[in-house]
Order: sequence, then structure tokens, then C-alpha cells
Amino acid sequence: MGADTAMARHSYYCPIRWSDMDVYGIVNNVSYLRYLEEARVDFIFRMAPTEGDAFFRDGSVVVEHAIRYRRQLVHRHEPVEIEMWVSDLQSATVAIDYAVKDGDTVYATASTVMAPFDYAAGRPRRLTDEEIRFFEKYADGTPAAG
Repeated sequence: MGADTAMARHSYYCPIRWSDMDVYGIVNNVSYLRYLEEARVDFIFRMAPTEGDAFFRDGSVVVEHAIRYRRQLVHRHEPVEIEMWVSDLQSATVAIDYAVKDGDTVYATASTVMAPFDYAAGRPRRLTDEEIRFFEKYADGTPAAG
């Protein structure tokens, strides 16, 4: 990747549910994991069958989550934007970073490390060339959760 190559980011607009709030009226920290999962599934489903959808079809697992809460998010009718990009791509893992935000207002930053997994064999596998090509389109070494 060239230094002057602009990389794509993916945005998902996630609704905030009444049940996501805690007793203080703010979105509960556990709800963020569900938001990130929804966003991640929406992002990875962009990987068309011709580009190697095996990441979901053949299996993948979450290896690690990191979330940094930056400000309180309260219930409202408008969805919150979750911007995503790939911050690290290895032969057998991909790190997807997120910014949960409204414009310049960032509520949380996060990172999820995922690994492709062969459930039939019961072991991790390497990313396919098609999966690598898909994730490379969103590669940006900027970590979000740090």
C-alpha cells in the first residue's frame, strides 16, 4: 500500500434500543459489544461470494475485544454511526477498529481481533487470498482503541 493511497472505511448506522440503557439512562457498556457485532457483520457481509465469503461461511472467531468509552451515549431515535477500518492484517488474523460517533463527537473507540476458523477440523486456518484482498481495501494502520 502506498503512503498516498486513500483507504476506504465502512460506516454502519446502528439504532439505539430502549433496552440498551442502564439505570442511569445511558447506553450500557455491554450494549456496545452488540453494536460492534452488528456493524462487523454488516461490514463483512460486503465480502461477496466471489471475493471469498468463507470468513463467515467456513467460520471465524473473535479473539479479542478492546473498548475505550469516551463519553456517555443516551437513548435517542436517531442511529449512531459506527465507522470501521482494518488496523492490522496478518496471515491468520484481522483487527477491525471502530469509532462510535456522531460527526466529531466520539462516544467510544474499539478494536476486535478475529481469526478465520475451520469448525470441521476444530482449528484456526489462514486467511484466503480473497479474504486478504477484501480486508486490504479497508486497511489503515490507525488504531482506534488506544
